[in-house]
Amino acid sequence: MGQQQLLLIILGVIIVGIAVAVGITMFQDNAVSANRDAVTNDLVQLAAKAQQFYRKPQALGGGGNSFIKLTADTAGISLLVSPAFFNNDNGYYQILTAGTAGAVVFQGTGKTALADGSFPTYQCTVSAAGYTVTMMH
Repeated sequence: MGQQQLLLIILGVIIVGIAVAVGITMFQDNAVSANRDAVTNDLVQLAAKAQQFYRKPQALGGGGNSFIKLTADTAGISLLVSPAFFNNDNGYYQILTAGTAGAVVFQGTGKTALADGSFPTYQCTVSAAGYTVTMMH
């Protein structure tokens, strides 16, 4: 009877160990997915702000049908959002390609590491007609 109880205890420990491992994996996958969604949402918000800037007349502080003032430094993105937005809880954001008359490219990098140790990265290309978000990694 003692050996049977010992085997049941060992079997129970193994099952609990597997359940804990699966739970940790599911939690990590959910965290990465939530971070991906948050970074994408922030890039869409930047795209909307960039299109608003594009359409606003220069006399009112806008681009006057151009993205040229959106430079690839901190001053360029400051025209759209507060400096706290560059590095928020979701990720890091920057203007990857300085604005031209017709387009600007933003990049967002998440803060939750993927399984390989890298971080999810997205690029958002904004034009007067719309925007596209592309997963880079």
